[in-house]
Amino acid sequence: MPAPLAPLSLRYGKGLSITSSGATGHLFYGMFVRAAEWLRLHGLVETAQRFRLAGDMAMLKEIVLSIVCGIACMTANADDSLIGQVRQWRMEYEPVVVRQLSDFTAIPSIAADASGLGTMANRLKTELSQRGFKAQLLQGGQGVPAIVYGELNTPGARRTVVFYAHYDGQPVDRAEWETDPFAPVLRSEASPKAPALDWSHLRPPFNPEWRLFGRAVSDDKSSIVAFLQAFDALKAVGRAPSVNVRVFWEGEEERGSPHLADLLRQNRSLLAADLWLIGDGPMHQSRRRTLYFGARGSLDLKATIYGPLRPLHSGHYGNWAPNPAYQAAELVMDLRAPDGSIRIPGFDRDVRPLTTAERAAIAALPSVEPSLKREFGIARGESDDGLTASTMRPALNVVDLKAGGPARAIPATAEVGLDFRLVPDQTPEHVRELVEKRLQDLGWTVLHAEPDEPTRSTRSKLLRLDWSDGYPGYRVDMTNPASRAVLATAERAGGPVAVLPMMGGSVPIYLFTKILDVPAIGLAIANHDNNQHAANENARLQNLWDGIETYAAMLAELNW
Repeated sequence: MPAPLAPLSLRYGKGLSITSSGATGHLFYGMFVRAAEWLRLHGLVETAQRFRLAGDMAMLKEIVLSIVCGIACMTANADDSLIGQVRQWRMEYEPVVVRQLSDFTAIPSIAADASGLGTMANRLKTELSQRGFKAQLLQGGQGVPAIVYGELNTPGARRTVVFYAHYDGQPVDRAEWETDPFAPVLRSEASPKAPALDWSHLRPPFNPEWRLFGRAVSDDKSSIVAFLQAFDALKAVGRAPSVNVRVFWEGEEERGSPHLADLLRQNRSLLAADLWLIGDGPMHQSRRRTLYFGARGSLDLKATIYGPLRPLHSGHYGNWAPNPAYQAAELVMDLRAPDGSIRIPGFDRDVRPLTTAERAAIAALPSVEPSLKREFGIARGESDDGLTASTMRPALNVVDLKAGGPARAIPATAEVGLDFRLVPDQTPEHVRELVEKRLQDLGWTVLHAEPDEPTRSTRSKLLRLDWSDGYPGYRVDMTNPASRAVLATAERAGGPVAVLPMMGGSVPIYLFTKILDVPAIGLAIANHDNNQHAANENARLQNLWDGIETYAAMLAELNW
């Protein structure tokens, strides 16, 4: 006698939940997932969330049958649309989609594992070749992870679009992870302690709130899988791309893309295109499908403050010997105000003002601040601006502070890690110049190497600065023909779109415009709470489902 089916539980959004068991329960569970999906896509999530179902099968049947009958009557032709067909295909092949993402995530493609990066690049090249792409690995020299490149031309297409993503992930500290970061685990909710699911024997539809955990699962391997599965879905429904397709998957984005500029220059003719779509970054916190038309630049600074040659007893020498730990706090306050504004004269002088269209896009975004405060356990933001408005400004973030140890002693050194986020038209070179002048004006002795003994004996407030190369921010005109076409295509795929003039995070997409003279627009699909760059990174299945549909629309309906 077969074992009974395990109970299934679904939480859809913040208010809608059901639990079901047995064969009948599984049947209605699947019907309910589809019905809830329809409600969400038609802007009726709030209506759906008024239902609270927990095991009452009679009530469940009544509601599900009503919804299903309504859908049958009201949307008889809905499944004939491209997105309807892609969605139906995805619902049937959900195990295949999740399996591919799990397989990709199991490959340790991080900077510390050159073999893993090579394995991932070759796997992706094979995936493209199997789908009819002319695929190759663009090599950047010894030790440089290859670019996975593919091209597929469409007869009669007038436009060429490059789809970018990166296949490398952030480094891992395995001790911080709940499970092995390269042994993906599907869990029933966002918590890394949630029960693991043996999904290999489950039939679709999968609960859209399930999460797959593993390094790089959302940043960026979800985007790569969404592209591949969208391509497969289009082929299955007999729909050819509307554009000439190019693929450019990078293997060292998480290291700051140090060789990207050279690779773009070396392959300029190969990469000739009308548009780049950047498959990186999280969706808006409202969970609307998201486009971003730029990204802030980045510049890192490690500041080392020098005190006595060795740690000194805080009782015997406190109030007399300079204390690098206190000076580290003083350094931060010299550069940054409590509301996040930057205390460096002239720092904002190069900032490009927002356009009317950009300000209107920000004003149209749904409010997410109250829910984020609850999620993060904070009482208020640093300033009175909303989240997106705040990320349109330059930022100076304190990301690391180190000084002393368990002993009560004045430390010999202290370190401060600073992260500058730049906006158009700031440059890393000018920011470095302004920062160093500000510190010198405030009495700091600015160095770029370890101080020698004569310097330590004769100069006070010793400060060594170690800068990264950094890169500038970027924003494309949201009103140009390509931008309007991308936005219209995204709206056809999934209704209202969260439009961000610029992503708060940093991606070196300015290079595509600078070197290739082509606009770049961000196509984010990852869930905002994915623990990106941290332990227990995860991908929410609904985001992956939405991503497949959005990529399918961009492949098959984009044109201008």
